[in-house]
Amino acid sequence: METENNMAFKAELMDGAAVGRALKRISFEIVEKNRGTNDLCIVGIRRRGVCIANEIQKNINASEGVLLPEGVLDITFYRDDLKRGSDSPTVNETNIPFDVTDKTVILCDDVIFTGRTVRAAIDALFSLGRPKAIRLAVLIDRGHRELPVKPDHVGKNVPTSLSEVVKVTFPEFDGCDVGVKLYSV
Repeated sequence: METENNMAFKAELMDGAAVGRALKRISFEIVEKNRGTNDLCIVGIRRRGVCIANEIQKNINASEGVLLPEGVLDITFYRDDLKRGSDSPTVNETNIPFDVTDKTVILCDDVIFTGRTVRAAIDALFSLGRPKAIRLAVLIDRGHRELPVKPDHVGKNVPTSLSEVVKVTFPEFDGCDVGVKLYSV
């Protein structure tokens, strides 16, 4: 049985091709819901949300011929669990080289679980300006929300138990192919 960091492999939920199809569908949904690309920008939540944002931007550019502004958001100091973790958290750079005020921000992440990461990201975005709207795009929705947060665009809904972990992999972070796997702890 394959294991990763004391987790037992249960199932491959999506391979790279399935991830690509889901992100293309999400990209088309974003343009359709927005009735075009006017005032759209894309922000990825650091780490794997950045990969999701990159792919969505590429897909929209390929289909619409428009390169949307894209940024990277670090939420470290906005997390409500900061005190529980390390005494010296790793802080990465937020890089949003455009004004989010009066824009529709497509906030991207890989997996939504409790909703706390999204809450922190919304707080971080509002520290940069006042968007017209924030729309959430996630590859995987695994349920178990603790906050009233619902994604606008979802690649795949995966009902899980609390003893399961969904892991999204990208070559730039994980040194392996794009995919989504389910593990039990």
